Amino acid sequence: MKIAHNTFVVVADGQKMLLLRNEGDEEHPKLEVVRLRELDNPPTREQGSDAPGRSFSTAGTARSGYQETDFHQMEEDRFAIETAELLNKQALANRFDRLIVVAPPRTLGELRKHYHKEVEARLVGEIAKDLTGHPIDRIEQLVMANGD
Repeated sequence: MKIAHNTFVVVADGQKMLLLRNEGDEEHPKLEVVRLRELDNPPTREQGSDAPGRSFSTAGTARSGYQETDFHQMEEDRFAIETAELLNKQALANRFDRLIVVAPPRTLGELRKHYHKEVEARLVGEIAKDLTGHPIDRIEQLVMANGD
């Protein structure tokens, strides 16, 4: 995928977000960090203290359990929403014309739910991969290797 000059590239997962801008050109991209956000999100077992709730039937002796709340996933979803809101503000302030989003499928789905129409209009590509742990030069290569 070609990365035009001044294109924003967002690389995100549920705990880290890199907002990058291409200072180079399509042939020789040079992604520079505009913003970095990281979430300190411990596992659910460290966030929740109670056992899952139980439900009792009014007739008979039947019982059923409730699924434990996944606080870790809730925080990751909230982080994705905040990332989408940041993109919305940037688009409404006309800070970018083109946007490429790279995120794992679940995060990508959560982001899509919260895009403003301005973000959707500027979105030129999505890559369903987790690249947050890669160095920026490797991100450049992997984005360019994904076809249009």
